[in-house]
Amino acid sequence: MKTDSNEVEFRKKAIYERVSPRRRKYIDKIGYDKWDPFLEPKDPIDIRRDVTQRTTQQLVREFLQNCAPKEYSNAYGRGVLEIALGIVNQDDRFFGMYEFACWYDAQKKNWSAETDEAQ
Repeated sequence: MKTDSNEVEFRKKAIYERVSPRRRKYIDKIGYDKWDPFLEPKDPIDIRRDVTQRTTQQLVREFLQNCAPKEYSNAYGRGVLEIALGIVNQDDRFFGMYEFACWYDAQKKNWSAETDEAQ
């Protein structure tokens, strides 16, 4: 919708007259002519995604649907969310927890294989 310059100026002046004295002082400081009360809002902050281009919420939802036990506690869900946030935000603490969990899983498999061979 295109408006003529007289209407824009009329609306701009109406807005200026309604603002608080403190805001008016700011407008005067930057210059009434440079002030644009009709600026478009800025784009939101980019939503953080992991290397697979999924958000934390997507990762958590997919994991809980596919990998979690049928019934899990609130603590389990909070743990999943916490580590997903940590990994997406690239926090070393969570990479350490992840790597330890992978190492421990391998240790359990090795121990299980050694126990089976011994029997």
